[in-house]
Amino acid sequence: MPPRLLPRICTTSRFIRHPLRPHRRTLIAAPSPNDGPLLSRRSDRALPEVPSSRKLWLRTLPIFLSIITLSTFAIFNYQKASSSIVNATLYALRTSEAGKRELGEQIYFRDKFPWIWGEMNQLHGKIDISFGVKGTKGKGMMRFKSVRKTRMGFFETLEWSLEMEDGRKLQLLDEVRDDPFKHTALQAQS
Repeated sequence: MPPRLLPRICTTSRFIRHPLRPHRRTLIAAPSPNDGPLLSRRSDRALPEVPSSRKLWLRTLPIFLSIITLSTFAIFNYQKASSSIVNATLYALRTSEAGKRELGEQIYFRDKFPWIWGEMNQLHGKIDISFGVKGTKGKGMMRFKSVRKTRMGFFETLEWSLEMEDGRKLQLLDEVRDDPFKHTALQAQS
C-alpha cells in the first residue's frame, strides 16, 4: 500500500492575501436606537455619532470644583481637630477650675463635627485657634494663641480664653496658675 500523502494546500489566488491589496468588506451602518439588540459586531463598522457633551461638562464643572474644595477644607479641618494642640487645650480646659465652674463636667467639642477656626502653623511658631466647646452646664468658644519667638525656643502662650454664649469672656491663663502648656507637646524639640 502506498504511503498516504498530505492534503494539498489550496494555492488559488482567491485565498492568498496580497499585502498591497487590502481586504475589501462593505461597511455596516451603526445601529439606530430602534434597531433592537445588536447580536453581532464587526470591527469595521461605522462608529456611532458622539453627542456633544460640552454643555454637560460646563454644567458639572462647578459642582465638581465645589465638591473638591469642600473636601479639601474638611480634610484640613480634620487634621487640625485631631492634632496634639487641640487635644492638649481640651485636656487643660477639662482640668481648669474656671472651665469646670462655667461649663460643668464632660467638656468636649460643641458640635458633632467640630470646626477649628484660625491658624495652626507649628513650623513657623504661630498658633491662633478657636473652637466651640460644651459641658453639662453651658457652651462657649475657646480661643488659644501661642507663639514661638526663636527657631528652637519654646512656645509661649499669649491667650487662652473662654467666651461663653452670654458674651462673658473668661481668661483661663492667669498669673496664679502656671502655664498649663509649658513643657508639653507644644514645645519645640531641642
